[in-house]
Amino acid sequence: MSFEDPNDHRLDHVVVLMFENHSFDSLLGFLYRPGEAPQFEGVWGRELSNAVPPAVADTGPAQVSVHPATSMAAPYPDPGEEYPHVNTQIYGTINPETNRYAKVGDILTPFNSPAPPIPAPPPMNGFVLDYVNTFKVTMDRLPNPTEYSQIMACYTPEQVPVLSGLARGFACFDHWFCEVPSQTYPNRSFFHAATSSGFVLNGHPPGKFATLNDARTVFNLLEDAHRTWRVYIDPAQILSATGLIHARQLGPFFADHFRTIFDFYEDSKNGELPAYSFIEPNMFHPHTDFHPHSGARWAEELGLAPPDTIMGGEQLLAGVYDSIRTSSSAGGSNFENTALLVTFDEHGGTFDHVPPPAALPPDSSQPEENFGFDRLGLRVPTVLISAWAEEGRVVTEGFRHTSLIRTLRDWWNLGPPLSRRDGDAPSLLPMLSRQSPRQPETWPTIEPRTPGILRRAEERFLSMVESLDSPMERIERDMLADGLAREAFINHADVRADTLNVSHREAHEHFRRIGPMLFPNVAVGKRS
Repeated sequence: MSFEDPNDHRLDHVVVLMFENHSFDSLLGFLYRPGEAPQFEGVWGRELSNAVPPAVADTGPAQVSVHPATSMAAPYPDPGEEYPHVNTQIYGTINPETNRYAKVGDILTPFNSPAPPIPAPPPMNGFVLDYVNTFKVTMDRLPNPTEYSQIMACYTPEQVPVLSGLARGFACFDHWFCEVPSQTYPNRSFFHAATSSGFVLNGHPPGKFATLNDARTVFNLLEDAHRTWRVYIDPAQILSATGLIHARQLGPFFADHFRTIFDFYEDSKNGELPAYSFIEPNMFHPHTDFHPHSGARWAEELGLAPPDTIMGGEQLLAGVYDSIRTSSSAGGSNFENTALLVTFDEHGGTFDHVPPPAALPPDSSQPEENFGFDRLGLRVPTVLISAWAEEGRVVTEGFRHTSLIRTLRDWWNLGPPLSRRDGDAPSLLPMLSRQSPRQPETWPTIEPRTPGILRRAEERFLSMVESLDSPMERIERDMLADGLAREAFINHADVRADTLNVSHREAHEHFRRIGPMLFPNVAVGKRS
């Protein structure tokens, strides 16, 4: 049954902006003090800490408590986010012991999952332990107390005024979970396909998503229902992660349905947004994705300070929000009929205190690393921005990434579930509960801190990165592998590139060659 009413336009247009790699506590844990909201599962007023592991126990305190962040790049270096790392983070276990200080590809079964009986719920007590291990692998040394304490740092509303202002101004979900206790690709696949075809890691082996993930997506459902959709990305990224993750299904649409973030701003201004818009931040340089920086060891050797990636995400969010708030097209998309969902793909190894719940396995796919897809990933910051959402609402009910698919299927009558996950997911429709729309002059006016500074710093960092042949970040390496795999598929050829050891300079040569072939409307960049 469809919930669509021909006289109800509150969801004529849905926009999703998905950022990278932060937990709910990491970015919104300090949003409300005790008593400010009727219910809020944050960090104020709670005794939250993790034990310091024996390897560094003689360097500082026995416990690290949650505390406000002191850097706009914390945690730096990037924490572990893959399935074995998440097991250590939530269970506090390394199993077998030989997995300590092992690289992801060398970690052995049971991939740091505890011996039976497995604690339920997990104690959420291994974030410092895992960060010490990850730091040692990344930097080839053990961290000092200031360095390993970063993993328990959470940002205050004053530090992230855009995200916090919107969370207070609209509907904030304090129990929204990602779908997989692992990294970017499987979670982004679940967001649009309600499955990851059994994969829990991005790129082991490299290029597998572009070649093997054949799950149908909500984009296919929209096509079948003659509903419009587009994916918008920063042209500096060149390739779309969404497109590559779902290349088997979305390859035929690369040329027409993938555009730049500048096209989004223009479409929003002109009231020409499609029914569904998905925005990818820049996961490369200059970062606009909130993602903690990789490449820390290389940068440390050169004496480079990490750019403040938090600021880039704040600036992008402010721009997207303002484009919708100020859109007043009479006959197309506008502030009244467009809902903006802001979320994060996964927690990225950052601390969160709420145990993830059990979940239905989505399908019968053969799982990687013996994971049964029977529990969710961790909480991530999620805000629903709409003229029909109540100001200051804290949504305490459990939601998850497949709630977006469920909502679109119900509202637009797109057909049966893609998997058991979206079939079982709660819909967002009850959150748009106002009887009349809020006028944009009552919406919060927000500004990011020090606008413009980050982009210049990032551009200088990028120039040095490319000129010195630095190692690639993880997500760049994974996207390169899938881009090369898609190119090989089109050319009926074998993939012939060493994506594990390629430098930034070499990688971007590949990106610039592949980009115009796969995503021509992204390759043109910003239109005059």
